[in-house]
Amino acid sequence: MRRREFIIIIGGTAVAWPLAARARRPAMPVIGYLHGQSPDRFPHLMGAFRQGLNEAGYVEGRNVAIEFLAAEGRTDRLAALAADLVRHQVALIVTTGGTAGALAAKSATTAIPIVFFAGDDPVKLGLVASLNRPGGNATGVNFFNQMLEGKRLGLMREMVPAAELIGVLLNPSNANFQTQLTDIAEAARKLGLQIRVLNASNERDIHAAFRTLSQLRAGALLVGSDAFFNDRREQLVTLATHYDIPTIYEEREFTKLGGLMSYGTNLADAYHQVGLYAGRILKGEKPADLPVMQAIKFEFVINLKTAKALGIDVPPGLSARADEVIE
Repeated sequence: MRRREFIIIIGGTAVAWPLAARARRPAMPVIGYLHGQSPDRFPHLMGAFRQGLNEAGYVEGRNVAIEFLAAEGRTDRLAALAADLVRHQVALIVTTGGTAGALAAKSATTAIPIVFFAGDDPVKLGLVASLNRPGGNATGVNFFNQMLEGKRLGLMREMVPAAELIGVLLNPSNANFQTQLTDIAEAARKLGLQIRVLNASNERDIHAAFRTLSQLRAGALLVGSDAFFNDRREQLVTLATHYDIPTIYEEREFTKLGGLMSYGTNLADAYHQVGLYAGRILKGEKPADLPVMQAIKFEFVINLKTAKALGIDVPPGLSARADEVIE
């Protein structure tokens, strides 16, 4: 028998909710999962989340239900999606895929527990009172990716030392846009690099940015940490290949697709921790008492095939530091 569903329209988006999610007393707790992109595009990460949840004693479909709402890279949808989860009185909100989702969930409720996945300082963002004692209804994992832009710029400098101009692609709609801009500018000053910042918040902007980089004869590109960019990784890698621009990204998935290199948090490890925290809260622990976890595993990946196609000789010292080299 097919599961009965009903449809809710949110900002032009149809969202299907199962009957169990609207019942006043569901047979099992419901986790409302708010994702900045689409969880279907990251099966290995969702597998890590479910593994953490399982280790805490919860198995989807057996003693917990998970309802996914995805913004598909559109941060302007997150507030409405978070509000919908609150209206349906889910037992817990999990939000991944970017800082904007965490902020949307926090703005939507002060009562429902939240486990977030944030790329910037959660204290500065107002998500928690302190890292050790969050003090409210939210806790989670700080995965640092939006705080690593300077490191990525330095790695690009090592990979392409002759580049006179390095482009930087940022999304002005990102909640951490100003922080990213400041960090990158400071890193460029210390490295003695000339950069050109280009903004993109839709697919047309991305194409325009690459045309500009080509006209400027930019020697390399840094793609900033952003949920929208992650959701458009095929487009970004294809354009970087088309314009022969050496590019560094935040996630290894870009490099697996043919990007030159990536540096960022080991996301599978962080998603696993989010799952563990979700399970502990479902068992009765309070977010206020669970310290915000700091990501401690990072991964640097280089695609040697792409480097060869670009005519780049990867410095031995750089490849020796890589966690993975794709040949």
